[in-house]
Amino acid sequence: MGLPRILFRPILLLLALSLGAMTNASAQTRDVAGAKDYPGIGRFGGSVITGYQVKDFDAARIQGAAFKDGQPTDARRLEGRITRIAYRTNPGPSILEVSRNFETQLAKAGFETLLACDTEACGGIPFSEAIDALPIPQMWVDGFNYRYFAGRKTDGGRETYASLIVSENNRDIYAQLVIAELGAIQNKMVDAAAMAKGLGEAGHIALYGIYFDTDKAVVKPESRPTLEQIAKLLTGQPQLNVFIVGHTDNQGAYDYNLDLSRRRAEAVAAELVKNFRIVQARLKTAGVGFLAPVGSNANEGGRALNRRVELVAP
Repeated sequence: MGLPRILFRPILLLLALSLGAMTNASAQTRDVAGAKDYPGIGRFGGSVITGYQVKDFDAARIQGAAFKDGQPTDARRLEGRITRIAYRTNPGPSILEVSRNFETQLAKAGFETLLACDTEACGGIPFSEAIDALPIPQMWVDGFNYRYFAGRKTDGGRETYASLIVSENNRDIYAQLVIAELGAIQNKMVDAAAMAKGLGEAGHIALYGIYFDTDKAVVKPESRPTLEQIAKLLTGQPQLNVFIVGHTDNQGAYDYNLDLSRRRAEAVAAELVKNFRIVQARLKTAGVGFLAPVGSNANEGGRALNRRVELVAP
């Protein structure tokens, strides 16, 4: 007796999506744009980065202990700077080999083990479903076959956590490394009065409340409060025109960053015109890449300061 038609179509759709995702993953021969290994950790030989995400402030979930009776016993929600990197390795090595290599590097980097377990010891499928994984096809987690590691280190009073999940799909090995550098959120809100003061006293003011995904020039929705304050400034001073200038850190090629910073400035201007009815002629845009740093690009704290949008008085 065949499957009912109402069930058959969703199954076919799921299979088609899975096969398409596997084809795309298998075709990838180089890292995704803008991706890089986490400093001091590196990657398993022959791997490519299939997923990459860095957030100055975000939350990540890790498990500090195995599940018991299908439930977490030490689930931790970590807030701070979060880096997620997913890798794919061609058939050959085992899950354990890839995981052990990462675990060795993490130990050398100072991470002490909180949990290291394989499928059943971790808690099987319920455990795998609680893992903070990047979406398919960037990362694959087979709930029947995986290894998990979580570690912690303290350096100068600052806590950093690492988690690693290694699994397999279509004989390829997938590994995702998550690094959570704990820290309080920075107050990046600058109101219209502060903008006016900065423009009047210094001729420019840096804005850190406008957000973009890594290597993207699309203004994220959480930028709206800062955009509202820019609009308030310009509405309150009809005679004021401004330059909107994009800045990046030094990660990546010069020409690429110059173009990215320009496109980000243009995206901010477009938002002000479209959603806040600011006249286009009052806004000029430019991008300077990493040519005007306000912090050292040798460390992440400085690079975070350099990634910004500025208002500049003509």
